[in-house]
Amino acid sequence: MSFETAYPAQAALGECPLWCATTQRLWWVDIEAPAINCFDPATGENATLPMEENVGCIGLRAGGGFIAGLRSGIWLLDDQGRKEKLIANPQPDTSISRFNDGRADPWGRFWAGTIYEPRDKPDAMLCCVTPDLDCMQVAGDIKVSNGVAFSPDRAWMYHSDTPAHVIYRYPLDADGTPGPRELFHQFPFGNGRPDGAAVDAEGFYWSALYEGGRVVRLSPAGEIVAEYPLPARCPTMCAFGGPDLRTLYVTSARHGRPADELAEWPDSGNLFAMRVEVAGLPEPRFGG
Repeated sequence: MSFETAYPAQAALGECPLWCATTQRLWWVDIEAPAINCFDPATGENATLPMEENVGCIGLRAGGGFIAGLRSGIWLLDDQGRKEKLIANPQPDTSISRFNDGRADPWGRFWAGTIYEPRDKPDAMLCCVTPDLDCMQVAGDIKVSNGVAFSPDRAWMYHSDTPAHVIYRYPLDADGTPGPRELFHQFPFGNGRPDGAAVDAEGFYWSALYEGGRVVRLSPAGEIVAEYPLPARCPTMCAFGGPDLRTLYVTSARHGRPADELAEWPDSGNLFAMRVEVAGLPEPRFGG
């Protein structure tokens, strides 16, 4: 199994790939050249919905359209990416903070974390939005929120703090309320740090290692069981797609990368795909 370019996006900061089983298309965002994108693997075509500000993450809504974490807060958007309603903006200063990674959970809620751009203190947060549009902060003491994913038995939520090179997990009760976080995996410094992620049907956690040039698969016990290199130094997030959910898509970045790195990794910013043996999980929709 190996990664190949699915679409030569050359994105500034590709993120948040999201498979829609209804349309058999992959949604993804470019944070720095702000846009919501829709890739059709059947035709190889990619449609773009330009945005007026940074878009960190999106989720599909049960009634159509999107929920999105933007720099200015968490919004409901229509199916063309136009703003309909601001749900919440818990960030104290959007000049140095914006929403980043996020996804819907099996209970129909939407989880979105922030990035504290100075990164000199753990001032980012992880928030949860209910279908009733209530927004609450669930976790803090992080610098860059990433890697939100849920185990197939709904027993665990995963979450990473990228600069700390750490992935946490939280036990979930029957209604999805998280308990105290615990260490899931600590990566060594200097060989890639955990960015966005997805969980497969066996409960294994796939993490894109930013500046690590690879995706790793971790067991439910937190052990790395496989590593897959790809032709970009900065992969950003994984998503399972395809009719059988056995195609792993990965977004990547080229924004702010050194010229010599881009010369060595000219496919940086592209959307990559690889067939895998274990299927992923269907992506839930936000219930609001």
